Amino acid sequence: MRAFGLLAALVLAGALGGSALGAPPPEKDPGRLPPIASLTDGVWMKGDLHIHSRHSKDSSNNPVRKIIALAETVHMDYLLISDHDNHVNGDVAHHTWADPEYRSQSVVLLYGAEWTTHRGHGTAIAAKPYDHQALYDVADDRDVKIAAVKKRLGIHLSANHPGTRDAFAFSYDFVDSVEAWNSAVWANNAINMHIWDDMLKSGRHMTGRGGSDSHHGYPDTPAQATSLSYQAPENNVGTPTTWVFAKSRTGQAVVDALTNGRVSVSANPYSPRVEFYADLDGDGRMDMMMGDNARATGKPVTFHVQLSGKTPPQAAYTVRVVKDGATFATLRMSGAKPAADFTDTPAPAGRTYYRVEVEGPPTPYPEVPGSMALSGNMLGLSNPIYFNFDPKF
Repeated sequence: MRAFGLLAALVLAGALGGSALGAPPPEKDPGRLPPIASLTDGVWMKGDLHIHSRHSKDSSNNPVRKIIALAETVHMDYLLISDHDNHVNGDVAHHTWADPEYRSQSVVLLYGAEWTTHRGHGTAIAAKPYDHQALYDVADDRDVKIAAVKKRLGIHLSANHPGTRDAFAFSYDFVDSVEAWNSAVWANNAINMHIWDDMLKSGRHMTGRGGSDSHHGYPDTPAQATSLSYQAPENNVGTPTTWVFAKSRTGQAVVDALTNGRVSVSANPYSPRVEFYADLDGDGRMDMMMGDNARATGKPVTFHVQLSGKTPPQAAYTVRVVKDGATFATLRMSGAKPAADFTDTPAPAGRTYYRVEVEGPPTPYPEVPGSMALSGNMLGLSNPIYFNFDPKF
């Protein structure tokens, strides 16, 4: 009877708002937030952050020159060839980076590799060469030690395809982004998106990015074809494409924009880009874009979604607005410049985030024609606009 009485008291305390059952404490005030950067002082750059060349043993017909040539053909602005580091025991610097074909006159080339470990995969991303061997050497250490090495190297570390059999089983406290959209097969990304939303709901200001994870190129002759060569016209450079709003056309600006979250993802290099903005003060001018974080005022905020790029004249698009991990609204947009607005009032206390997903007619990708069927009607997605997120979380 005493046990039942205690349980009843605990339940009653919880019902009355007490913490006897371990209810989460009130969220702390985020304090002073950094000022929001300019919405016009920058340039949109598109690229791919997860590709494998011949320096990955599970790749075929994909020399560096072939990857870069396709990136140049489809007018990519930046590119990261992220070969597996386990094939060379961490020494990627003397393989992919040292390859004489790793150069381009028009594409900004980043430095990195796929950190391929027993507990999952991640991509290290940097604007200049770094000591990747140091990261490889701590792959089986405790997360706190890995975090220290990552900080010392000064790299951006991203969790790859977290919902696959190579699920990312490390702490998300030391990664800067997550591969929410992996490969052209959009349908396989539901669990990746769910994990990303979980990280956002926990208070992490974490960028969602894309990556084709392509391994196989077009064989030069029929004799060079392998059992996986069919993937070349289905999943290749830019399926999907990650757009970043960078302050300049430099590698460091690309990495900084990726970290800050001014990022959207489209199905391929020709797909229109999803842009997402917010008007905080109601003056009709946008004050924030995706990736930005502001203090909620308790007043209504107008949000603006638009597509930039080529869209068919009669095309209609569906916008799914996600608020704190759940569908908040479904919008429609069409016309020569598809756009849609919605209004909501973020709570003045506690965290809130909004992001959007856009579906519509697939955009042709002539160089990789099979990708359209795999991405289906999924056109693109934005990163969140944040309210009251603690920048020191």
